[in-house]
Amino acid sequence: MPQDTHFDAVVVGTGFGGSVMAYRLAEAGLRVCVLERGRAYPPGSFARTPTDLARNFWDPSEGLYGMFDVWSFDGVESLVSSGLGGGSLIYANVLLRKDEKWFVNDDLPSGANRKWPVDYRTLEPHYEAVERMMQATPYPFDHEPYRSTTKTQAMVDAARRLPGVGQLQFPPLAVTFGNPGVPPVPGEPIVGGERNLHHRARLTCQLCGECDIGCNSGSKNTLDYNYLSRAAEHGADIRTLCEVRGFEPLSGGGYVVRYVEHDLQRAGTRFDTRALMPVELTCDYLVLSAGTYGSTYLLLKNRPRLPGLSDALGTRFSGNGDLLTFAVECTDAERACARAMNPSVGPVITTAFRVPDALDETGANGRGFYVEDAGIPLFMVWLLESTDTVGAFKRGFRFGWRRLMRALHLSRGSNLSGEVSAMLGAGARSEAMLPLLGMGRDIPNGRMSLDADGDLANDWSTKTSWAYFTRVRSVMKQMADAWGAERFADDPLWYLRRVITVHPLGGCPMGFSAEQGVVDPFGEVFGHDGLFVADGSVLPGPVGANPSLTIAACADRFADRLIERAHAARPRPAAAAR
Repeated sequence: MPQDTHFDAVVVGTGFGGSVMAYRLAEAGLRVCVLERGRAYPPGSFARTPTDLARNFWDPSEGLYGMFDVWSFDGVESLVSSGLGGGSLIYANVLLRKDEKWFVNDDLPSGANRKWPVDYRTLEPHYEAVERMMQATPYPFDHEPYRSTTKTQAMVDAARRLPGVGQLQFPPLAVTFGNPGVPPVPGEPIVGGERNLHHRARLTCQLCGECDIGCNSGSKNTLDYNYLSRAAEHGADIRTLCEVRGFEPLSGGGYVVRYVEHDLQRAGTRFDTRALMPVELTCDYLVLSAGTYGSTYLLLKNRPRLPGLSDALGTRFSGNGDLLTFAVECTDAERACARAMNPSVGPVITTAFRVPDALDETGANGRGFYVEDAGIPLFMVWLLESTDTVGAFKRGFRFGWRRLMRALHLSRGSNLSGEVSAMLGAGARSEAMLPLLGMGRDIPNGRMSLDADGDLANDWSTKTSWAYFTRVRSVMKQMADAWGAERFADDPLWYLRRVITVHPLGGCPMGFSAEQGVVDPFGEVFGHDGLFVADGSVLPGPVGANPSLTIAACADRFADRLIERAHAARPRPAAAAR
């Protein structure tokens, strides 16, 4: 069956910007085509075996069509997602709003503050709309078995021990913990959960800590279960494994979009993707939502065909202040034993410890940030325990020695349960540690460009944000000390003055003019009618909190403008003859 080749709007990417735009435009009656480079992931399809996990990366030229896309630059490493639902497939579900007083850029050479092109009140109704669609709800810590989540208890305890340092929150999470009107219970069928584009049933959260590697039970309210499913119901044409390579404006208005189609039959085989034949679409409106790296790269690559594109393209990159550390070998001083943290029990994030900013006008100094608990997938706990080779050798030797004594009739007893248990060990290495995730207002002074080979380059470094990172790390260490941690461990990249971010932002920043930004406050590219960008690249600085909700709220606002434009451009029907 031949596919349509012209649409009112083409949306490139299905993350928190593209999915929202696709739904809003389709709901408004526009003919929408959605192009996603990755594949769909219905419940039960996420990688878990060692073989599948090793192949779960995105590089079609190497025969890899997986979910994780890893980027490396001089000062920062990044992990983003490829798949239907974009970053929602691998994020930790947190839907925090950007703090009202943090809508400024305070890194200008003059030292002055410049307000963002949008503010909290402007985004408030859009925040509310996204929260409703994503069914945001706090972690139900007042219900069993959720109350027994020890890492959450540890965060509550740390907040109690560090009064005045920050404030603990239970942030809204895009997770279904229970069915409406009844107490939440893990692993129950979600009522109406099969209403999704996968046509598959879903279960309530099973507290397995696997949010960041794909939720196989469908408990996460990822974008494919809500915005994209509703977009499909309104007629949106959603095409997966379709990677956009180029676009350009048409002389009479609108855009031509060129993409290639990937084939999973080539998985595991190297293939020169330059040999793929492009497919062309035309559209009246084009929405780039390929993420901070993807959208910036597409604009940089196609810049010769976009005359007058702002010189701000590529600027104001930041990693949203992401920092990863570990509280290791936590101890319970009263019981003189290891303190159970159990990072594999619960969703990845349950709580957020907010440390104030000088912008809050509460007497605080420095840039504000959040510290959140993190989870480890259950299967990785076994991997972590296997690293204790010395302990495993000692336990194995003791077990073998006792078996030898019994074989020589020098020891008695036929029940080996206790000995087998001792050989396996107490699991203290994994049970008594907790990863900590920090994010906040680092300085967005990175610039992305194309290098001599045409690859994306990024000159951001930790140097100008060093005072910020030092402050975040200090609070994290205070929390680890409150848990009696024997060691406070940094991400190894820290020693190379590098960090890893899962929240890259900027590159196509919003501005009040083309001198300030690439897009206007409604996401439309300056000087190019009908070309919109809707993803994390439009944010002119860090969100501070987890950025997903703010990206989605901005996209919801941008959709209002595009819909208004599209409806105004349509010819009105002639008045009926009297």
